[in-house]
Amino acid sequence: MSIPVITVGSTEEDLVGGLERLHGPVTVVRRCTELAELIAACQSGLARAAVVAGGSEELTASLIDRLHAVGVAVVALSDVPEERARLSSIGVGVAPLAVEPGVLAERLSEAVRQLSGNSRSRPESGLGGFNSAYADPSDAAVSALDIDQPTPLAEGTGQVIAVWGPAGAPGRTTIAVNMAAELSAEGKSVILIDADSYGASIATMLGLLDESAALAHACRLADQGVLDDAALLRIAMPVVTKGGIMRVLTGITRADRWTELRAAALERVIERCKANAEYVVIDAGFCLEADEELSFDTLAPRRNAATLRSLELADKVFAVGLASPIGVPRLVRALAELEQSVPSAAPLVLMNNVRSALLGRSPETQLRDAWDRFAPASSITAFLPADQAATDAALLSGSVLLEVAPDSDLRRGIAALVCAPVQRKRKSSVFSTTAQRRAKR
Repeated sequence: MSIPVITVGSTEEDLVGGLERLHGPVTVVRRCTELAELIAACQSGLARAAVVAGGSEELTASLIDRLHAVGVAVVALSDVPEERARLSSIGVGVAPLAVEPGVLAERLSEAVRQLSGNSRSRPESGLGGFNSAYADPSDAAVSALDIDQPTPLAEGTGQVIAVWGPAGAPGRTTIAVNMAAELSAEGKSVILIDADSYGASIATMLGLLDESAALAHACRLADQGVLDDAALLRIAMPVVTKGGIMRVLTGITRADRWTELRAAALERVIERCKANAEYVVIDAGFCLEADEELSFDTLAPRRNAATLRSLELADKVFAVGLASPIGVPRLVRALAELEQSVPSAAPLVLMNNVRSALLGRSPETQLRDAWDRFAPASSITAFLPADQAATDAALLSGSVLLEVAPDSDLRRGIAALVCAPVQRKRKSSVFSTTAQRRAKR
């Protein structure tokens, strides 16, 4: 079956005529004059492959991500080494300008086969993101054709921890910041990312006078395929704490800048962070809605793409809920939504701000009983006690709990979630330990 192809730009040779004279593997269904026209034609389902012979500098990772989502493979023609490397890094097949029509047709056929195979092997995420797994670059038939395979995303070894929770300020940012600080204090290299597209607040919490929105800056570079290790470390702000140094990618300064956090670009930022740090801690937004998929413009950016992609890429997800009659049912409903939106998440449930003044005697027992009756199958991983004095002091000084309240049970509870097992010797939770200590006084 012949593959319908759309082209844009021109070469010294009649590329379209050469492809048409092959009479078989590919059929040129439209020749476009500009990239915007090609994109519109691809979105209409007119073709399964596109050849970009001019205007390749306008191609970005987000654009390629969306074209892949509608089943269109892209091959660009370029003889500039830097541009070939950039295009390859964002998932575009690259061929020389003087490529033979038969060779190009073979590459287009292979690109379509690869894209079809990847779309079948990757579970649906609701984001339409592409799979970075391409064919083996050692394939002799391809390497002999002087055509660059798209470069897969760098597979870093760092572990990604996402801290998520429903609306209502359950303490996501406080926990994420202090998790990163505790890991840093243990001598681990850590990058902390503020991916909350509704209310980024890590910069404020750490007392950083930052108006540059470092994450948005990193995403712009990643979208263009030019984010390397040096650029990432230049953008990520070093924050020195009492225990160590961590780097921070601060969030967007206004909620209306959410369009700068495209899923494809953010994925590349996270992968680059994994290659440069042992731990990547992400403060994720609360909202999981995907109703923007109803938009007629399927190239439109997704409002909650940053949150969804962060949760998809996380090795471990902590779901934070407020321990209150309002917070618990809200978390139960949110977990059901999370299971539907990101089935691979497998969250670890944290009950935050546990206090007897609100829940009565033995608050943990009451929370467990209520959870067993009404909540999903997942059990509560930990209870974190309320410590308003410590959190207020940390926020006032732009510090972390390790610095302002190193002996607080809240700080110890957060450390026990991510640090060495030596901090997990207690059989009871941190809240129960507090109660026992007060009883002895």
